Amino acid sequence: MVRESVATRSAAGRAIAVLAIAFFVLPGDATAQRAPGAAEKSAYTGLFAAASRGDAVRIAQLATAGERVDARDANGRTPLHVAAFGGHVEAMRALVRAGADPNALEGDRYDVVTIAAVANDLPALDAGLALGCSARNVTSRYDGTALIAAAHLGHAEVVRRLIKAGAPLDHVNNLGWTALIESIVLGDGGPAHLATLEALVGAGANVNLPDRNGATPLALARSRGYRAMAAVLEKAGAR
Repeated sequence: MVRESVATRSAAGRAIAVLAIAFFVLPGDATAQRAPGAAEKSAYTGLFAAASRGDAVRIAQLATAGERVDARDANGRTPLHVAAFGGHVEAMRALVRAGADPNALEGDRYDVVTIAAVANDLPALDAGLALGCSARNVTSRYDGTALIAAAHLGHAEVVRRLIKAGAPLDHVNNLGWTALIESIVLGDGGPAHLATLEALVGAGANVNLPDRNGATPLALARSRGYRAMAAVLEKAGAR
């Protein structure tokens, strides 16, 4: 009985420690996003309500009637951000056709492309890019990019599409990390983050650009035991 109690407490302690590490030590461009909650959605009216439910027809009607397409909710979101959080592609298109700014940043400094990148929502990502949202935008409280956010999460196909759209490969956020470094230090070394790393390396990302402490991507991969990642970096000339 005593052993079971100790084991249970030990397991609980390890779980709490893991959560604490994830929350306090592993910041990144994906952690601060706040999609509209149920209470916010139920309180929305006009264009915000239409964007939340993806009603492109109603959006066009309201915009024609004079509603402001770039109005802001309490968290600085425009209807376009709300539509992007919901993955409502036709609503996104209707809003931009009505004059919404495709590069607007919401209260936490996310644009629609970064919102889609974090959600791994390829249709919304493609729509945002086609509507004029730039993959080069500096977004989030971390002064990052959509590419860094996607690399953090191991969204390899999103990374490939952002690279094709001209995302800056070697942008350094205010944590001192590039997309390449985030794929390592915020990744798990598994297939998704490996594919992300390979996409970045293949596109020409700087494999020797260190973090603010002077640690190179190769050193970071080796220190975590990510041998497959280290092998990719070594083949690309990393030191």
